[in-house]
Amino acid sequence: MAEAKDSESTDRDATRFPKQTAFNLGDVVTGNVKILSETEKERLEQQNKRMVTPFQAQKLEQEARKHWDLFYKRNENRFFKDRHWTTREFAELLSSDSGPEASENVKEAKQLDSDESKSLLEVGCGVGNLIFPLIEDGHRDYFIYACDLSPRAVDLVRQHNLYDEQYMKAFPCDITTEEVFTTLPAGSLDIVTLIFVLSAIHPEKFRSVAGNIYRLLKPGGVLLFRDYGLYDMAQLRFKPGHKIAENFYMRQDGTRSYYFAEREVAELFQEVGFTVLVNSYIHRRTINPKENIDVPRIFVQGKFQKPNI
Repeated sequence: MAEAKDSESTDRDATRFPKQTAFNLGDVVTGNVKILSETEKERLEQQNKRMVTPFQAQKLEQEARKHWDLFYKRNENRFFKDRHWTTREFAELLSSDSGPEASENVKEAKQLDSDESKSLLEVGCGVGNLIFPLIEDGHRDYFIYACDLSPRAVDLVRQHNLYDEQYMKAFPCDITTEEVFTTLPAGSLDIVTLIFVLSAIHPEKFRSVAGNIYRLLKPGGVLLFRDYGLYDMAQLRFKPGHKIAENFYMRQDGTRSYYFAEREVAELFQEVGFTVLVNSYIHRRTINPKENIDVPRIFVQGKFQKPNI
């Protein structure tokens, strides 16, 4: 996996990929990498002074499933908030009868004809924070598949009061392998979501994940992507002893997180055959006045399409 490009090269290519509309007041949508202050540069230098050892890194990789199972044992469905924002930022998830404005968005997103059987896969479903809000809001145009590395997370999805195998199926799966094809045939999906998931996977396996998703999609199918962006606040806050490799870190609980450059994401998916529809950094402030929180966040968000044959 190529290292993130420096700010000069990123500025040069800032208009290379189409940018999406900002959907939240105050969002900055850009192709430019964050310019670091001297203090922030020093923080990153400090991280290099004590790295995760190769033995530790290998152990984390071997025990990835175990760490996510322990995470869901500890937190169950209390950690992540429901993602009611997904239909606002990804019109492809809207049902065809969501009203005139929504229908126009769906047309722009090139959804398939309503007579066709449509299906969606959420990779890394966790406890259902994306799929259940879709169902609650009446977006049931798709048969929903949901997979996660953690069997415990999948069990929690199946225990949800909205879980119904008439219109969804949850299953445990390691998306870095070909295991997913034992449940889903190649060329069977209209949409795949990969939202805050790829960052938890070892960078050496990014290409296999991208390739598997490409194989799963029908021609014309779309991958919806969002993940942590380069120099996000969370990356800058890591102390020495947590860095595994360039832009790849270990959290206290043994789970891991990677921070993506915009161009890196686009090139990853282009290399396996996708066309870039939109791809950009989203700079956003997370504000909670009650808890005195005002945090700058950086995400990479994109849509990637498998070409029609």
